[in-house]
Amino acid sequence: MKNRILKCLLLALISLPALAQNRHSVSGYVKDNSNGEGLIGVSVYVREAETGVVTNPYGFYSLTLPDGKYTLVFTYIGYQKVTREVVLDGDKTVSIEMADESNQLAEVTISTQKEDENVRSIEMSVNKVEMKTIRKMPALLGEVDLIRSIQLLPGVTTVGEGASGFNVRGGDVSQNLVLLDEAPVYNSSHLFGFFSVFNPDAVKDVKLIKGGIPSQYGGRISSILDVRMKEGNAKKREINGGIGSIFSRLTYEQPFAKGKGSFIVAGRRSYIDILAKPFLNSDLKDSKFYFYDLTAKVNYQLGNKDTFYASGYFGKDVFGGGDFGFGWGNKTATARWNHIFSNKLFMNLTGYYSNYDYNLGQNQNKPDAKDKFDWKSKIISTSIKPDFTFYITPNNQLTFGGQYIYYDTRPGKATFVSEGDMQDISLEPRYADESALYIGNELKFGDRISLQYGARYSYFRSLGPATEYEYADKGKGVRRDPIFPGTEYKRGDVIKSYGNLEPRAALNIGITSNASIKASYNRTSQYLHLLSNTAASSPLDVWTLSGINIKPEKADQVALGWFQNFKDNTYEASVEVYYKKLYNQIDYVPASDLLLNEYFTGDLLFGKGRAYGAEFYVKKNKGRLTGWVSYTLSRTERLVESINNDDWFPARFDKPHNITAVAIYELNKRLSLSSNFTIQSGTPATFPTNRYSTGGFEIGNNYNGLRNNSRIPAYHRLDLAATLKAKKKLFKVGEGEWVFSVYNVYNRRNPFSVYTRVNEDNPLKTEAVRYSVIGNFIPSVTYNFKF
Repeated sequence: MKNRILKCLLLALISLPALAQNRHSVSGYVKDNSNGEGLIGVSVYVREAETGVVTNPYGFYSLTLPDGKYTLVFTYIGYQKVTREVVLDGDKTVSIEMADESNQLAEVTISTQKEDENVRSIEMSVNKVEMKTIRKMPALLGEVDLIRSIQLLPGVTTVGEGASGFNVRGGDVSQNLVLLDEAPVYNSSHLFGFFSVFNPDAVKDVKLIKGGIPSQYGGRISSILDVRMKEGNAKKREINGGIGSIFSRLTYEQPFAKGKGSFIVAGRRSYIDILAKPFLNSDLKDSKFYFYDLTAKVNYQLGNKDTFYASGYFGKDVFGGGDFGFGWGNKTATARWNHIFSNKLFMNLTGYYSNYDYNLGQNQNKPDAKDKFDWKSKIISTSIKPDFTFYITPNNQLTFGGQYIYYDTRPGKATFVSEGDMQDISLEPRYADESALYIGNELKFGDRISLQYGARYSYFRSLGPATEYEYADKGKGVRRDPIFPGTEYKRGDVIKSYGNLEPRAALNIGITSNASIKASYNRTSQYLHLLSNTAASSPLDVWTLSGINIKPEKADQVALGWFQNFKDNTYEASVEVYYKKLYNQIDYVPASDLLLNEYFTGDLLFGKGRAYGAEFYVKKNKGRLTGWVSYTLSRTERLVESINNDDWFPARFDKPHNITAVAIYELNKRLSLSSNFTIQSGTPATFPTNRYSTGGFEIGNNYNGLRNNSRIPAYHRLDLAATLKAKKKLFKVGEGEWVFSVYNVYNRRNPFSVYTRVNEDNPLKTEAVRYSVIGNFIPSVTYNFKF
């Protein structure tokens, strides 16, 4: 018996080289035939082998198969299916271009089951929104906005209109990693949250990852918003833009080097200040309130195995009037190198620079002023990140790599002049670095089961020079005073270090040909923190680093879901439930002082959080009528010592019920109609339970000491839009369209917050006051052009 086993093992070992010699790879790029852009997530299915892969973020795919003749089927929603025959008697390169189906979606019938990616893919808790869909949705003042669009997805909320950022599954705005071509964007909002920094004309792909986060992502504990920019039209020169109610935009794309390279430049500028100037009185005639941004990207293909990319973003918001000035902005720069070592091994090497800064001042430009104030703050991060993908077989894909990030934070360079006497109240800079290694493997077992597992190890160091203090414990929930003297650290000294292992796993089990069950688990760590004790984050909030007094935030999340498609993938539906535990969550003592306070860590409290819920989602992908409906039932809670009598309380962004509906109807080839509707629970608020009189003033008091003991009224809103293609071509060569939209159609005065005060006419009466950022309907007209 033993001899037979040994013979079998020997025969297997002898056969391995032969088997390896009889297996070859077919690989290549999949691109859009209209502009040469690489297509992300295209399904490449091998009919005979009943297996396949999807293209990576650069449009690359690779399959390793035994010798033979195969049929490759390329499918992608919104594009015509492409079929290629290949005889695999050696390594082959098969690159193809796919044509957009344009307005013929209603007539398209897709027969291959492998287009059913939302069911078959290992990804869960992931939402992708096509830019052509976002462009058709109603928007505030007619301006397409990426951040507002993703707030219509399940599990995504915001504390109100005019609030920066978004909240995902119980996380605050700082716990979302927002990436623009892999560079982090620290403040994704223009105009205090009304518009995002992303120019829709320059965006190629948008993916929101809420759970099951792959191991190559790190640094935040709630979600990843991965935004990829266009690479520029590699086929022809293209100019497009729009003239709207509040700002205009212009984009230019062009190939060069005989199609080996291309570039895109896109700019926007608001002109509220110009429109309002004739109506401002003498006191406000010098007021400034506008924003602008510039986005650019270039790529060049050097041979068949190397492609270089460089992209950048620069944006600024400027506000002020008279003697006062206020502004903030983002700058990012990314350089990437794609290299194909072999048909099986793909590398992407990324380096980025990101800078977020803001300033606040009074009489800054008046040399003779006796009273002045000038405050500037910034956070800078630079990084290098090599990523590798090894396509072992069609059923086994390995990803691995690492990342190094260096942080340079300037919390406040501030001076003030009083009666000609200047004082410097600046805070010292803070430095840190973060290193990470990751590995992940995706395995397929037959046609019904796939498993993705991996881990990320992150290592963080707080670095000198700096002065660190210990704090005296004065009791629960009370500001702690520093103990002097502090400990001095020199440049290069390691003040504090943290290491965290972050395992990740996901499982997909196919139940039928069009239904599956998915499950995922991920642990994430975050070393960068946003300090904000206001109802909503603002551009002046302070970013700070982990250190001796601030531990890293962590989160564990599990999710389970059912995914099913109907009627030949016309409809897709899913139900997901999740549970998330959060650790080292930051809160604040009453009347905390966070701005320009060297001892702000004495005002911090720490606790834990939990978030759980169910997300229901139905989407229609084909036909004249498309769109989706979602309902999220969830709770988000915090537990912090000394707050709410040491009991759980709802977080500021807790919204138990959230219903959204998006509908787009193609009436004909020229006219499309669209609508958004959303209704959400009101956010929690702390209201007084009684009041007392002192010094002639009535003061509200929360007798029970409960945090967020009530809720403001529910939020609901309906938006409508119509897009009409112009009959006549622009300059006889291009095309144009008119977009008519109405935001908040039925004039709902949605509350941002509610506060109480004493009635002016009756001092014995307390009244609640509703504060609304937008209190009426807003019509708008935008003209978009392309030639």
